[in-house]
Amino acid sequence: MIPPSLRTLIARLHGVWFVLLYLLLDWSTYIDPRYGLNITPWNPDTALGLVYWLRHGPRAAVPWFVALVGAEALVRGMAAGPAFTVLGALALTVGYGLIGEGLRRNFSTATMFDNRGRLTTWLAVVAAGILLNSVAYVLVLSLAGLIPTGQWALAVSRFAIGDAVGVLVSMPLIWKLASQSSRERLRDAVWRWESLGYLLLAICVLTAVFGHIARAEYQHFYLLFLPVIWAAARQGVYGAAVIVFVLQLGIITLVKWTDAADISVADLQMLDAVLALVGFFIGIVVDERRQVADELKQTLRLAAAGEMAAALAHELNQPMTALSAYGKACQHLLARGETGPLLAGAIERMIAESGRAAEVVRRLRDFFRTGALRLEAVPAEALLSGITEQFSAQCGEQGVELAVAPAPPVAVLADRLQVELVLRNLLANALDSVAARPPGERRIALSAARLDDGRLRVTVEDNGAGVSEALARRLFEPFVSSKASGLGLGLVLSRAIVEAHGGSLWAEVASHGVFRFILPALESGE
Repeated sequence: MIPPSLRTLIARLHGVWFVLLYLLLDWSTYIDPRYGLNITPWNPDTALGLVYWLRHGPRAAVPWFVALVGAEALVRGMAAGPAFTVLGALALTVGYGLIGEGLRRNFSTATMFDNRGRLTTWLAVVAAGILLNSVAYVLVLSLAGLIPTGQWALAVSRFAIGDAVGVLVSMPLIWKLASQSSRERLRDAVWRWESLGYLLLAICVLTAVFGHIARAEYQHFYLLFLPVIWAAARQGVYGAAVIVFVLQLGIITLVKWTDAADISVADLQMLDAVLALVGFFIGIVVDERRQVADELKQTLRLAAAGEMAAALAHELNQPMTALSAYGKACQHLLARGETGPLLAGAIERMIAESGRAAEVVRRLRDFFRTGALRLEAVPAEALLSGITEQFSAQCGEQGVELAVAPAPPVAVLADRLQVELVLRNLLANALDSVAARPPGERRIALSAARLDDGRLRVTVEDNGAGVSEALARRLFEPFVSSKASGLGLGLVLSRAIVEAHGGSLWAEVASHGVFRFILPALESGE
């Protein structure tokens, strides 16, 4: 546990820690320099500087300037001379600062790599800023006479490639390591046994592709996509940030250790930049889809809450009515001075009805906590008659003829509350469908049949508008509804409930409404 006073001291010395880490990164990645200058194929120190600027704003200018001068003096021996070294460091500080301010204007501290739009904006700001910065820096080196005649454009492109690849590959990971919340999410996403698998795959692929790096010629570079796709598809942009950085580090290490002077490192870096872009876009798409799935799951739970509230009201109505009746009976018995078996029986029935009401509430609570089913043997006749009672009055008020065919003597192993919710959804949709027809011509039929394989098929038909083939393909997708005021979640919830019971629910393409669902049946409903 770090004492608060020491933690405060470390925070105040952030500039010193930045300079030291910057120098370490610059030294470790100083390979294949052009003209012996700060023109190298991978500059992750630039990514570190931009993250530092985003965290501290213009206050980062002085530490970054000191780091640039220190790197020239300690790593490259101040090849441009003192005056031009200082001038070049000043030009880079201004240029990087403008990039940093551009990023600060477009992103908050928490949003940069969470969707494709922001990723594209980040790429555009970084690419434009690095290109302008490269032109300014190489212009200073040209004034010092350090760029050979006719190679000014080549120097600009090589410096821009080094900075662009360094930022593209390194900045996402450094950015996520810079904040406590992102570090925790990174740890949760990556700290798994699966991560060891794709890291081992990355090592194997690097060994296969660059085992003889001087003769590689990149013909097997496409194999590097395997660990990137694995990490991005499974762990989103966090996994992509880790594996892309690891691959880049491995490539640079192999180049440095093998002293492969004849290899075109700049071309290799461009390939790696494409690899990183693919990984980040896959990772962001995966994260976006997971977020949409989570939001949809929450929306479905809210829709289920509304549907289950209606079921709860129906289920509680009978025990509450009974409790009221028994309570009045107890009052009447007490007024008569009755203290014998009649009063005791009434009290026992009140206790039983209150227990029944509590059981309904408990089942509803368990459903929302775990989605658990309370399975019981429910006769098909009881299932149909129970839902008919709920809709008979409403059908009478709306002039709808509700015909219920006799049910076969079979039972289903089901959560009655949830299966009734499915029937309630289907009958409510049928009522909406027949509302367009004149009173007296509105008909709904409810029937159940035992199939040859022993399952129970329940059918809800109406003489309203049918389901077209185009609508049938999308009817069970979230937020697809034939009703202007519908959310398009009732059928999604109904299908989920039926499938949880081991059955299936579908709509038939016909000139009138036909919905069917099948549930596994027991041997007999007797």
